[in-house]
Amino acid sequence: MDAPLAVTLPALPATLTHAQAAAYLAQCRAALTAAGRGATVQLDASALHEFDSSALAVLLAVRREVLALGAQWRLNGLNERARVLAGLYGVAELLPA
Repeated sequence: MDAPLAVTLPALPATLTHAQAAAYLAQCRAALTAAGRGATVQLDASALHEFDSSALAVLLAVRREVLALGAQWRLNGLNERARVLAGLYGVAELLPA
């Protein structure tokens, strides 16, 4: 069976802190099993409004796993506060708009 050309990961929740990070990452990993080389993996971050650095760690972990599969990564709707935090940590270029 061929891998789908597009895979949509579970949307980021409104709150993603250390308390929710492991569970959300597990959901993403389960969804990634459908992705394959050449697929586009999309993640909607528009609901996220309460977060800490764990949210960035989760996004970077998902990105790393997507790229390791040979898939393309699309992050949509990441808010300005999260982008500023990514800039402070020096990882903003890894989370393109």
